[in-house]
Formats: sequence, structure tokens, C-alpha cells
Amino acid sequence: MYAIPVIPVIPALYIDSRYLVSMCESSSMLELAILGFLAEGPLHGYQLRHRIAHLSGHARPVSDGSLYPAINRLVRAGLLDRRTEPGASAAQRHTLSLTGAGRRELLRRLRDADGLDISDSTRYFTVLAFLSHLPDTADQHAVLRRRLAFLERPASFFHDGDRPLGAEDTGDPYRRGMLVVARATSRAERSWLREVLA
Repeated sequence: MYAIPVIPVIPALYIDSRYLVSMCESSSMLELAILGFLAEGPLHGYQLRHRIAHLSGHARPVSDGSLYPAINRLVRAGLLDRRTEPGASAAQRHTLSLTGAGRRELLRRLRDADGLDISDSTRYFTVLAFLSHLPDTADQHAVLRRRLAFLERPASFFHDGDRPLGAEDTGDPYRRGMLVVARATSRAERSWLREVLA
């Protein structure tokens, strides 16, 4: 008689929900970058990966294991068109382009950017990179006003109770450095936003 191995089943509720949220958020930003770059013209997958890698930089490198499943989801949803072309060698190349539905989805995602799309700098800069695709300046400015409102709220990496601590409130030179850099960055961005919105 053979023993049947027992494979433990881990219920979904034991999966760290922060991981799932992070996975979904990075997936939506990857999809936004795909739609945004293809709005500028057709690309091969490797060209698209190269552009997204430059946009996201070292913070969130893009792998084939995340890019191609995202492309496949967008193709299945009718947001992208994939054409096969003969390659220089035996391998075929796929050219990706945005469909009309894909352009409408890009514009919707840009127009509706809110929450983490506004407060998380990496996500916000992905939105900002393609914001000029929105044809209505009022829609562009609505997104920028949401970012400005977020930046004008008191914030800090460190708190004393509910009170945000400034650079002058800490004796730790590295924390002070973080706060000085963050303050300068926020000040520069707020200045730019006010100039654009004037």
C-alpha cells in the first residue's frame, strides 16, 4: 500500500495582505507605463521593457516575469494589439500597439489618478510621465492639484506622538539628512506645481 503525501493547504487569509496589495499596485503601475509608452507608438516587447526600466529606475526593476504577463492581460482585455513579424534570425518578433479601447483606458487611469497614485512618489511620477496624453488641461490640472494638496499636508518620516518632527527636532544626523532632503524636494515640487497651475 502506498502512502499518499499530505500537502498542507495554506488558506488565502494567511497570505500577507500587504504583499497582495503591493503586487496589485505595482501591476497597475506597470500596466499604466505599458499603455503610456504604447500611446507614443508601436514597440517590441524588449523596447518597452527598456523604456519602463529607465522610467522606474533602480526602485522597481521590471522583469520579463512581470512584464509579459501584464502585456498578455492587456492583450486579452482588448487594450493592446500584438502583431507577429519575422525576426532577423529564426525567432519571430511581436510588435505591440495601443487599441482605441487601450487609449480610452489610459486616459481614464490618468484622469482618475488618486490615493496612492498621488501620494507614492514612484507611482505619481509614472502618472506624471504620461499626463500630457490627457487632451483637457483642466483634467491635467485636477491631477496636479491633488498632488499639491497632498504635499501641503504636514508630513514627516518621524513623529513625537501625533506631531511630525522636522530636521531641527532630531539629533540624529542621518535622520536630519533624510528630513532636509525631503523638505527641499517637497519645496521644489510645490513651487513647480504652483507655477504650472498659475
